Amino acid sequence: MIYHGATRFVGTHYHDELLLNEKQQQLFGKEYPHQLYPEYYLLKVNQFDDVARDSLDEWIYFLKNEEIKGEFQARGLEKAREVLDIMKLSEGERLAYEQYVEDICYQASLFRSSFLNGHMEGEKKGMEKGREEGREEGIKIGILLTARFMKEAGESVDRIAACTRLTPEEIEKL
Repeated sequence: MIYHGATRFVGTHYHDELLLNEKQQQLFGKEYPHQLYPEYYLLKVNQFDDVARDSLDEWIYFLKNEEIKGEFQARGLEKAREVLDIMKLSEGERLAYEQYVEDICYQASLFRSSFLNGHMEGEKKGMEKGREEGREEGIKIGILLTARFMKEAGESVDRIAACTRLTPEEIEKL
């Protein structure tokens, strides 16, 4: 048997139900205060006939019998099955399981930390190398531009080579 309850505010003199004022109705999109407050469901599981007709009945069956049948499909029951299986372990088995889970979490944390540290270190080295390569490339481009401008200005290949340290072959290609 299932009982539903809600928080309703009824006047003691006129027995009228309290309404939200206009601003509150606009703010909350509700008319009555009970639509804002929690609803309550009381389940008399001992009077349940053990026939699961819907997902709520599947949950009631589980609560009454501490069992989840294979054909049950109610949302969340699979997680409940896992928790129930752990609860049914002996104390020694449960402690061993909890230690196992803690070890797995610790290993995952170590892996995640190591990965992040390695990633950050690799990123830092990559940025440093990229800056260094960028500087070198910029210097090369600057030297080539200087050599081209000198060549266009009529400077000799020997003078351009002396100033830029380019080979005569490299200067001729400009």
